[in-house]
Amino acid sequence: MTLVEPEAVLPQDTPEALLIGRLWDPETKGPRPVLVHEGNLIDLFDHTQTVSALLNRSDLPTVLQQAQRKGARCWDLRDVLNPPVGSSNEAPHLLSPVDLQAVKACGVTFVDSLIERVIEERCAGDLTLAEQMRAQVLGSIGGSLAGVRPGSEEAKRVKELLVQEGFWSQYLEVGIGPDPEVFTKAPVLSTVGYGVRIGIPSFSSWNNPEPELVLMVDNQGQIRGCTLGNDVNLRDVEGRSALLLGMAKDNNGSAALGPFIRLFNDSYTLDDARQETIRLTVRGIDGYTLTGTNSVQRLSRPFEELVGAAYGRHHQYPDGFALFTGTLFAPNEDRNAPGMGFTHEAGDIVEISSNRLGSLINTVHPTEDLEPWTYGIGNLLEYLLHDANTRHPAPAGTP
Repeated sequence: MTLVEPEAVLPQDTPEALLIGRLWDPETKGPRPVLVHEGNLIDLFDHTQTVSALLNRSDLPTVLQQAQRKGARCWDLRDVLNPPVGSSNEAPHLLSPVDLQAVKACGVTFVDSLIERVIEERCAGDLTLAEQMRAQVLGSIGGSLAGVRPGSEEAKRVKELLVQEGFWSQYLEVGIGPDPEVFTKAPVLSTVGYGVRIGIPSFSSWNNPEPELVLMVDNQGQIRGCTLGNDVNLRDVEGRSALLLGMAKDNNGSAALGPFIRLFNDSYTLDDARQETIRLTVRGIDGYTLTGTNSVQRLSRPFEELVGAAYGRHHQYPDGFALFTGTLFAPNEDRNAPGMGFTHEAGDIVEISSNRLGSLINTVHPTEDLEPWTYGIGNLLEYLLHDANTRHPAPAGTP
């Protein structure tokens, strides 16, 4: 078995990066917030017990500096990336870097990808009709929607043209209308991290990965950092009806995040995040390889507009939220037979990477074969309460 070196997972400029995440600690049998520092993962639990609370702190830089003092509990990152086979929760391993945050997602945030949503809907989830429908839609608009600003007069004219040509779609409203689509991607604590299996349910036969930049937003609506995400997508299910979005998006192992959250500082800012290029590679056990990119700079709406659609006077998030920003990537090439397009196969290795955010790697399996999701909010509360009682036991005789 080939060992995974930290350099294969971390950003290229790691010495300048502020990276935080979560680790399963078999000694205490619970999750610990950690800081990446000089090849180690430093335990932040004594400073802040959840990543959510950490990101909500105004003194975050000070907390991280204090954590780097010698003597702090830590784990060797190389060991964590290479747990013994079959060790499960008996060895330290990476978790998704988010915990109590709500997990939200934006859809159709690239005007270019609007075409694929329209195609899915027009095909009613039948991938065999996709290529024919793609040619018809592109022909109606002259080949591309690139450069169209959502909510603009030009967008309004394009929408009217598509409707006149018989291509009305509810995706036109969120793709080029004034308001973006924002939905709940996954329940709290259900996301998976680096090295964990992701799932495709047996009821889907047309699906794909969605490599995305994920913004980490605190409880005041401030973007504190970002990470990589895979918004696993069932194209056939959503194509049957947009009202099946929950069925298409929220299943066990359908939201992967990581490997770490990169916090904004002088070495990496929000403007750097706007220029991200996220790479995707899918390697099948059959020798098949798919590559693609998601160019974040081509987002049709700025980050602030997406965050503002989720957070504001109309909606608050006391524990903050993670926001998938959407993807430009939608694979059209045939994998198995002509005209059938791309879909996942069991055993696919999915790598989503960026020079400055690292690499998120997961393996595709049937959802029904994944270990059930069992560690929820109640379990986390019990863990935190047990720690509090251990540190500060009640006086003798207290009922």
